[in-house]
Amino acid sequence: MTQTSGQWILVQQVMSKRRRNEPESWYQPPEPEVCPLCRREIPPSQKDLHHLVPKLKGGKVTQSLHRICHRQIHALFTEAELAQHYFTIDALLAHPDIQSFVKWVSSKPPEFMDRTRKSNRLKR
Repeated sequence: MTQTSGQWILVQQVMSKRRRNEPESWYQPPEPEVCPLCRREIPPSQKDLHHLVPKLKGGKVTQSLHRICHRQIHALFTEAELAQHYFTIDALLAHPDIQSFVKWVSSKPPEFMDRTRKSNRLKR
C-alpha cells in the first residue's frame, strides 16, 4: 500500500504538532563566562581560577580569568604585593602595566595565547 503525497504531508503535520506540544527541555546551556580584566569571553580551554588573595596568604576566594591574563598578573606582581595591594579586580585594573596589557590583549580573539614574560623587577 502506498501513501499519496497528500497523506504524507498530513502525517508530517501531525508529527510536527506533537513535537511542538512536548515540554521544553529543562537544560539551559551555561552562560559564557567573561574575563573581568579583558572583558572577553573565556573558552573552557583558556579558563584559569585566580585566588584574589594568594593561598599562601590565606586566600580562599577565586575569580575566573583568561589563562593569559592570569599569567600576566603573576608575571608582574609578587604574592605579597597581590595580598597587600592588588586583591581586587579594580585594584589590578588601576595598575598602569595591567592597563596597557588589557588594551593590547582586548583586540585578540578569546582563544589567543602568547608567552608571558616575567617582569625584570621580579627576576632579581
